[in-house]
Amino acid sequence: MVRMSKPEVLVLQHATWEKPGRILSYLEECELPVQTLSIATQKKPDLPDFDEVAGLVVMGGPMGATDFDKFPGLKAEAKLVRAAISVGKPVLGVCLGHQIIATALGAKLHSGDPQIGIGSIKRVDKHDYFSMWSKNLAVLNWHSDTVSLPQDAQLLARSERTKVEAFRFGSALGMQFHLEVTPQLLEEWLEEPMMVKQLKAARGSKSQLREAYAEANSMIAPLAESVFSGFAARCATYSKALSR
Repeated sequence: MVRMSKPEVLVLQHATWEKPGRILSYLEECELPVQTLSIATQKKPDLPDFDEVAGLVVMGGPMGATDFDKFPGLKAEAKLVRAAISVGKPVLGVCLGHQIIATALGAKLHSGDPQIGIGSIKRVDKHDYFSMWSKNLAVLNWHSDTVSLPQDAQLLARSERTKVEAFRFGSALGMQFHLEVTPQLLEEWLEEPMMVKQLKAARGSKSQLREAYAEANSMIAPLAESVFSGFAARCATYSKALSR
C-alpha cells in the first residue's frame, strides 16, 4: 500500500498522452498534492490508503471500460470509483473515465463509430459544475464507445449522436468530451501515432481539427475553468475534512 504524508488527489492515467491537462492546473492552484498512477495492466495494483485520498480523477484511454481480460486493473478502478462515491469523495471521469464510472454504477457500454472533432452538445440539466453553461456548446470529442445513463444518475448533457455526454451521480461527475485538452496537449495528441490513426479512420485531418479547436477554445476554456475549479474546490474541502 502506498502511504501519503497528506491527503492527495489520485489521478488514474491509461495512456501517456491522455494527461490531466487543465485539470492538474486547477488542482495545483488549490495547492492539492497529486499522485498519478497507471494501473490498468496490473491484477493487484498498489493503491494509496483509501482514507488518505481527497479526490479521484479517471482519465481517458484507448481501451474499453470493461476490457478486464487485457486490462485487469480496470476492475480495481471500478471498485475504487464505487468506494469513493459511497463516502462522498469527489470523483471526475473523462471519456474512458466517464465510461468506467458509468459501468461501475451498472450502465451499459456501447461500441460505435469514432466521433472525433469539435461537436455540439446540449445541456439537459444544471448542476453546480455546469452553472454557467449555455444551452448548446461546442466541445472536443474523441471516442467511439458510449454509455447508457446509470440508474438514478442526473443527465447533464447529450448530443445528437451520444445520449449521455455528461452525468452526475452523488459525488461523481462523468464527461464523455475533453475539456482538459489545452492547445499544447492537442498538439501532443496529433503527434501520437495511435491518435493520428484514429483521426484518419474518422476521416478527419490534423489541419481541420486544429482550426476547429482554435475557434472553439475561447468557449471551451471558461467552461473548463468552471468545471475543474469547482472539482478542485471540492477536493480541497474533502482534504481539510480528512486532515482534522
